[in-house]
Amino acid sequence: MSAQITPSAAKVLIIPGLYGSGNEHWQSLWEEQHPEFIRVNQRDWNTPVCHDWLSTLDAAIRKENDNVILVGHSLGSVTIVHWANHYRRRIVGALMVAPSDTEAATFPKGTTGFAPIPTIQLPFPSTVIASTEDPYISFDRVTRLSSAWGSKLIALGAHGHISTSNGFGPWPAGIQYVTELRTHRPKCET
Repeated sequence: MSAQITPSAAKVLIIPGLYGSGNEHWQSLWEEQHPEFIRVNQRDWNTPVCHDWLSTLDAAIRKENDNVILVGHSLGSVTIVHWANHYRRRIVGALMVAPSDTEAATFPKGTTGFAPIPTIQLPFPSTVIASTEDPYISFDRVTRLSSAWGSKLIALGAHGHISTSNGFGPWPAGIQYVTELRTHRPKCET
C-alpha cells in the first residue's frame, strides 16, 4: 500500500457483473447520483475471462492507492473475492450484492476462470447482501460463502437477484451499506 487508507475519503468503485449494469440498474443510478462513485469498465461484459477482469480491477484500485470501497453485483461480487485471493491487499472494504454461484449448473455459460469461488478470509471488512430467493445462488450457499469470507451477511428476504427486474431502481437503502463501510467499518476477523 503506497498511501494511508482513509475510509471517509475512499473512492467507491462500482463492479458490475456479467453483461454490465444497464441504465436503470441501481449501480448505474448510483453513479449518476454520486460523482465520487466510479465504474470499473471491463473490456468484455459478455464472455469475461477472470484474469482480464482482475487486471482491470487491480489497475483501478491501484490508481486510488487502495483507498477504495468496492461495490459488486452478481459476478462483480465474485470478482472482488477472486481479486482479494490473488492480490491479498487491504482496501477500505467491499459491499457484495447478490453474488452469483459460478460453480452452479444454472450459472450462465460463457465465462472463463471464475470457478471455483475462493473461500478465503477477506483481508478487509465486507458485507454481503443476499436474497433468500436468488436464481443464481441458493441462500444456503451464500451463507456458507459469507462465513468463509468473514463477511457480515444481510438477508433482504425474497427479492430475486436484487436487480432492476426485482424492483431495485435507485435503491437508496443500499447506499446506507456503503456509508456503514465508510464510517463504521464492520468488523472483519483476520
